[in-house]
Amino acid sequence: MNTQTINEVFYEVVERNLPRATVFKRTVTWTAASSRELYRNVVGVAKSLRSWGIGPGDRVAILSENRPEWAVADFATMLLGAASVPIYPTLTLEHTAYMLADSGARVLFVSTPGHLRKVLAIKDQTRIEKIVLMQGEGPDAIPMAQLMNQGPMERDRQFDERALSVGPDEIATLIYTSGTTGTPKGAMLTQHNLASNLVHSLNFYGLGPGYVSISFLPLSHITARHLDYAMYWHGATVAYCPYIDELMQALLEVRPTVFVAVPRVYEKIYNQVQGKVGFGLKRKLYNWAMGVGRRNRDQVFAGKRPQDPLWNLADMVLFSNIRKALGGKVEIYISGGAPLSPDLINWYASIGVRIFEGYGLTETSPVIALNNPIAYRPGSVGKPLSNLQVKIAEDGEILVKGPSVFKGYWNKPEETAAAFEDGWFHTGDVGRVDDDGFLYVTDRKKDLIKTSGGKFIAPQPIEIALKLNPLVAEAAVIGDRRKFPLVVIAPQFPALETWARHNGVKFTSWEELSASPRVTELYKSVVAEVNANLAQFEKIKKVLIVPDEFTVANGALTPTLKLKRRVVEERYRERIEQAFATSGDSMTVV
Repeated sequence: MNTQTINEVFYEVVERNLPRATVFKRTVTWTAASSRELYRNVVGVAKSLRSWGIGPGDRVAILSENRPEWAVADFATMLLGAASVPIYPTLTLEHTAYMLADSGARVLFVSTPGHLRKVLAIKDQTRIEKIVLMQGEGPDAIPMAQLMNQGPMERDRQFDERALSVGPDEIATLIYTSGTTGTPKGAMLTQHNLASNLVHSLNFYGLGPGYVSISFLPLSHITARHLDYAMYWHGATVAYCPYIDELMQALLEVRPTVFVAVPRVYEKIYNQVQGKVGFGLKRKLYNWAMGVGRRNRDQVFAGKRPQDPLWNLADMVLFSNIRKALGGKVEIYISGGAPLSPDLINWYASIGVRIFEGYGLTETSPVIALNNPIAYRPGSVGKPLSNLQVKIAEDGEILVKGPSVFKGYWNKPEETAAAFEDGWFHTGDVGRVDDDGFLYVTDRKKDLIKTSGGKFIAPQPIEIALKLNPLVAEAAVIGDRRKFPLVVIAPQFPALETWARHNGVKFTSWEELSASPRVTELYKSVVAEVNANLAQFEKIKKVLIVPDEFTVANGALTPTLKLKRRVVEERYRERIEQAFATSGDSMTVV
């Protein structure tokens, strides 16, 4: 199908007349909304926006957790030819004010009275004219339900014709990059950028009516939004989960058939399993089952269920229970947003889960490459989509060209020009393409650490390896222009506390626990295990254990759970400088 715009995607959903286009939870029960209800809600909101003067070229901001009203506001904006500006609800007031002011958004949708109070405090720094509240009531806000209920239950042909006349080159959304480096930039994605990507990304998965995906990754990020668009386009059902801490319960209740997550989610599931295995007989049983799984994982990579009777026994005893925690019906597992550890890919394959790893960026709408059931190679991010060109620059950077590559950065012509060379977009990632056309991503170009001896270290694989240990929540490798690298480790404190109690280590605070000699020796052994697989110049020589959590709220992680290395380095600068001032002849905890 030659789909050119997201508006055409919306009308494809309407034409399908799906009885369960979306499902969402209200208090204790899940409620379904049909295509017909979606149409009424979207058109009702769109007509109100139009009556407020919103049209082509305008911007409408959305500050909300994942919920059906998010999609309604998004579709309604784009049907008018305007651009939606998603804003993470976890951002600081300063960042929120910056994005609203920089985008020039005239209307703002907010999810709750709490978020409304936040934006009212900064409204005078923006161009916001009207605020629409998705849930509850609040001052100076229009209830969104009121707008949706005004929509037509029957098709409004005149409105539909105008919506379908919106051109493919209209800016559909302005997405601000997460800002791991410098000031966030608004990436301009057109209707065609988005549509050209989603009609190619999931073609080989056999999706259709009856498939269900849980929308829990932040819709302010392009990966989650792309997935929802694709699910709608294929006729699948989108189930909204607004908060990550509600995900495990939602998985059990919704029982999705498609599960898409960032690596950190897969890592957490793995660590939870490790934490529950414990010691003694339970650990022996686990080790036996995983040994059987490892011997059979090539069958899983090939898309087949292992025929080994011992695997079936291990599956009954252990593997199926792990999969049941994810609902028990998932057929398609996809990972994107950051590199996934090969060890983690192998572990999941051992329990019968084949993860399709992919790769993309906000600026590419987002998918550049993705493994699929037809072309799959573990450890790679798949082959590039058929409508894209990918090549590797002399310095190893991945370059891409194609219809899903963005229009440029909002009000930043110099940054836009710097992002392209002869029509090729510079991704900022380093990688390679093998002889069969599979793409491998090794690290962020800006993250590469160059030691004072001139050696380049890719920190992400080291950090990923460390985080596979259940005792490590986050790890940040530091060492640019230094003689050797060090690592800042934020412990997985629930697991560490369990270990401490089991081993008779007394503590009254995280600070006391992380400074305990037995704990420092423990983490020294964790790092030594990873060091054993590294080249001499890559080996970690200093370990800093910090009594903190790295979170989105404290600025150490982006809203998509990526590490903000510069923030971590600045936060612990004094300790880091003291560590580098000492000898690096042997590994020590400082």
